[in-house]
Amino acid sequence: MDLNFFKQTRILDGGMGQELLARGLEPNGTLWSANALLQKKYHQLLLDTHLDFIKAGAEVIVTTTFTTRELRLKDNNVEDKFEYLNLKAGEIAQKAKKVYPNVLVAGGLPPQYLTYEADPRPEEIIASNFKRQAKLLNPYVDFFYFDVLSSVKEFKIAIDSIKEFNKPYLIGAHISSGTSLPSGEKISKIISSIKHKKLLGIILSCISPENYELNIDIIKSLGVPFGFKLNAFIKTNPIPNYSGAYKKSKTGNPNEFLGVREDLTPQKMAEFVKKFKDAGATILGGCCETRPAHIEEMSKLV
Repeated sequence: MDLNFFKQTRILDGGMGQELLARGLEPNGTLWSANALLQKKYHQLLLDTHLDFIKAGAEVIVTTTFTTRELRLKDNNVEDKFEYLNLKAGEIAQKAKKVYPNVLVAGGLPPQYLTYEADPRPEEIIASNFKRQAKLLNPYVDFFYFDVLSSVKEFKIAIDSIKEFNKPYLIGAHISSGTSLPSGEKISKIISSIKHKKLLGIILSCISPENYELNIDIIKSLGVPFGFKLNAFIKTNPIPNYSGAYKKSKTGNPNEFLGVREDLTPQKMAEFVKKFKDAGATILGGCCETRPAHIEEMSKLV
């Protein structure tokens, strides 16, 4: 893959997990999008959702592997399905690519611990988690996407975990509020403290348009292609934490406790995207509650 791919404007897909729920997927405990892989009856729904994002203009789709991490599967007593679920995610993404051969598949490597929180576990455990998932996804993907990680430590470990596959990677850093990662570190440290050899770019993932605007000068100054996957949640930092709120939710849908913004219509989000694109962002995409209609409006800007 060309390491300069994101130096020109590219469109990513939107929020697969929330889109699947909106289309009728049952969350099944805290499996969220992984249930679309676990149950065969949802496989066509998953493929159709990938295809609809592509039809809307996405040039890159991300494997549906955000909740196929070991810890989440263990929490739901289906850890024995780890290999099957990750392989199935790759297979279904490749089915979409067969229909649209020019589309790239990004191997989504999520935080291996909790969502929107830095991983406090020993490095060797985190490394084992990343390597095991990356090895399964590798045959199906064009590059790896580190999806909503929350600390510099996690990025360092994740990058090391994919070296043997000799593929480039896109960094997806999360900021819930303000200008720091959940770890308290600045995003600039992801670039300055790591020796990058196959970096495609850096984006802020699952972030509100307003908070992205707060960080755009910082991410622009890093000297690499940059962009975003914007969400339409009201917040991403519930009290006491995301995982605790999720486990107590009645529906298993994150929008129950994070809220959905009614104001972020596809047209309104496109207004933000145009502003960010004019400021130099070349990686344009969506995260939770960003639907194909949002991606379609973004693609009109290219």
